[in-house]
Amino acid sequence: MDYIDFHTHQDPQCNRIFNLVGKNAPKSPYSYGIHPWSLNEDWKSLLSEIENNIHDPNLWAIGECGFDLARGPEGKTQLAAFTAQAQLAHKHSLPLILHCVKGVHLLQQFLKTEKNPPAIIWHGFNQKESIAQSLLQYPIYFSFGEAIFKEDSNAQNWLKNCPIDRIFLETDTSEKNISSIYEQASLILRLPVQTLDRQLKENWKKISKRGIDE
Repeated sequence: MDYIDFHTHQDPQCNRIFNLVGKNAPKSPYSYGIHPWSLNEDWKSLLSEIENNIHDPNLWAIGECGFDLARGPEGKTQLAAFTAQAQLAHKHSLPLILHCVKGVHLLQQFLKTEKNPPAIIWHGFNQKESIAQSLLQYPIYFSFGEAIFKEDSNAQNWLKNCPIDRIFLETDTSEKNISSIYEQASLILRLPVQTLDRQLKENWKKISKRGIDE
């Protein structure tokens, strides 16, 4: 089964959205963004590099980008860079892959002020269910990874209750195979893995004009 890995740092392949770091884009699906760890005063020139790739059919998403107040510049800079990338994503009908650590208030500030936010996939989601519930009024999706193997984790608990049309699955930096993550998710959701696979592909096609065409 050709399961889609919706966010990964593993080697590029046709069924993975590889998180690009640097300028050498692969000949397979990838995302490209300015991670908050990489933000500096020259972030607008980095945005130009993303724009140079914007019509590449292998560019499936903008990101990962977002907020990290544990490791990154001041919140004002992070919000400005995120807003610019979100507007680029919206303009080109691309989803945005979100990194968010201690920055939920900045995400909420953006969502309350931005009239046309793109589809935002919060990757590696492992926050309290109350945070997730508060975001359902916006085009926020949740990508689950290795944390769903931990019993009673925030990720596992929210996966059980998350609307099925808001779910994606990923490996991120884990060495796990994406098939094992799909199998674990299917057990938690009590869905056949084939049904889950079809659902996630449909979820993607609703938020992106690129990629999955089956």
